[in-house]
Amino acid sequence: MLTTNDVVRVYETVLSIPGMNEAVKIDLKLSRKNVLLLSHVIERGLTVKDDDQTSSLLGSVPEESIKELKAFSSDCLQKAGLVELSEKLNALNGGK
Repeated sequence: MLTTNDVVRVYETVLSIPGMNEAVKIDLKLSRKNVLLLSHVIERGLTVKDDDQTSSLLGSVPEESIKELKAFSSDCLQKAGLVELSEKLNALNGGK
């Protein structure tokens, strides 16, 4: 069985393959419900405690990639007209 360190190495190797930084266009049609859920999953997945970051795959992801994912999440909410609703739901959830 692979250790966490082995999985991180494999992940880093995959991310370094030529062409992985090339932009791709993806045409998605999602319900507003799924946009809201996707945004929440992205934000929750990117919210890693500092202690956990060294043992998780996100610890090896460049900060630029994390910023791109956050921007994607925000863009999806904006296009679906759900920014205000998402902010209010986050406030109800204690700002998480």
